[in-house]
Parts: sequence; C-alpha cells; structure tokens
Amino acid sequence: MNRIEQKMSQLKQKNEKAFMTYMMAGLPDMEGTKRLIRAQEASGVDVLELGIPFSDPVADGPVVQKASYQSICLGTNLKKAFCMMEEIRSEGVTIPVIFRMYYNTILSCGIGAFAEKCRNAGVDGVVVPDLPLEEQEALQKALDKEEGAILIQLASPASSARIPVITEHARGFLYCISSMSDTRQDKAFGKNTAQYFREVKAVSKIPVVMGFGDGTPEDIAPMQEYIDGVASGSRLIQLLDASGYSIEAVKEYCGRYTRSLKREL
Repeated sequence: MNRIEQKMSQLKQKNEKAFMTYMMAGLPDMEGTKRLIRAQEASGVDVLELGIPFSDPVADGPVVQKASYQSICLGTNLKKAFCMMEEIRSEGVTIPVIFRMYYNTILSCGIGAFAEKCRNAGVDGVVVPDLPLEEQEALQKALDKEEGAILIQLASPASSARIPVITEHARGFLYCISSMSDTRQDKAFGKNTAQYFREVKAVSKIPVVMGFGDGTPEDIAPMQEYIDGVASGSRLIQLLDASGYSIEAVKEYCGRYTRSLKREL
C-alpha cells in the first residue's frame, strides 16, 4: 500500500472526502514549486497532482495549456521534476504526489527507467490521459516491478459501461472525468453528471474522485453521495498566476476549499 492508498484509506475511516489539487511543475520556478507543494500540504490538501509540461497537451484546456507552455519556456523537463521530488522527500514532505503527463514523455525516458525513477524520487502515482487501457501493459508491468508509483485509471461518461474492466486491477482511486471535455473550468456540470457518478460508484471497487470539472463545493453538492473526493486544477492555476504565485494566496484557497468541502460533503 503506497501513500495514495494509505491516504484514501485514512479518509474513508474518518468518513471524509479527499481534496486533490493540480499544479504545473516548474512554475514559477523549481524552488517556487517546492514552496507551493509545502504550502498545500500544510493547508490540508490530501493528494497533489504535479503536471509535467508537454508541447501538445491534448487533454487540457487553455489554462493548463498556457501553464505548460510557460513551464517549457523556463526549461522544465522530466529530469528536473524528478530531482525536485527527491529534494522535497529528503526535506520531509510526505503528501502523496501524482505525476500527470503524456505518454511520449515516458517513452522518451524509457518505460523501465521511468518506473525506477518514480520509485527513487518518491512519486506515488502516474496519470497518463493519452494512454488507453488497452495500451497500458508495458507501463503497468514496469511500475508493478518497481513497487513504487501506481497507475491511476481514468474514466469518462463515454466509458461508463467499461468501469468494471477499468477498475479490475486499478489501485488508489478512479479518476472520473466529469464531462466530455478537457480540463477547462469555464463550464457548468452537465445535467446527467450526478447520474453518471451514481452509476460509477455502484460498480467501482476503489474510491471515486471527480476531476476535469473544477467546480466549487456548491457545484459539487449534488454529487456528494457518489464521490470520494474532488480535484481542483484550472481554478488553482489561475489563482497562482494572478497572485504572482503567492504562498499566502494558495494557503487561503486550499484551506478554505478543504474546510468547505469536508463540511459540505
């Protein structure tokens, strides 16, 4: 059981929902990324997704695309992200961290080498939006061999009928996309979103986390019975950009969201 699974188990025992955040590695720089991770850990964030910038982020909306481009321009790459992870783990940061990235970056590193680096650097999970279930075997075997990071499975409204297959060997949680779109946050949840999550929750063997919607706790209230956690990405990235990557701003946002989420849900 790795850090993600331990955290989800602890939250279940306390009857609490998980609050996850997403930020881009390398913004405002690597030292700034480390400070922001520590701030989110101190503010009660349960799991943190760290985006690895990519030139063609097809699953992401304009906010994340812009952040990815800015990070690339600053020279961020996978090697630097691994080094940063090694540093924060050696400094005592224990929050579960997931790398969200595209498969070409993993292939460029080498699948086996990537899995080994994840274990050595303290990366707990990997989300790969452009890697379908049928193409996951090589990466899954490499991660299992290293007994470090776990591959987080994605599901969408289009894949509802496949949930039992998707979750058959899944670990950690099921990352459920809340709409047939990308990670943009300037949209309301569809009228069938609650029904979709009810169907997923009924068959999923692992916790269900709502992502790719980035709503407020009030927006999420209709889904409260059918989810075990929520991920916030685009909204946080916009806040960071607007505040000049203020530590106080991220603490206030994460603390307020965490308190409201756990109170409302």
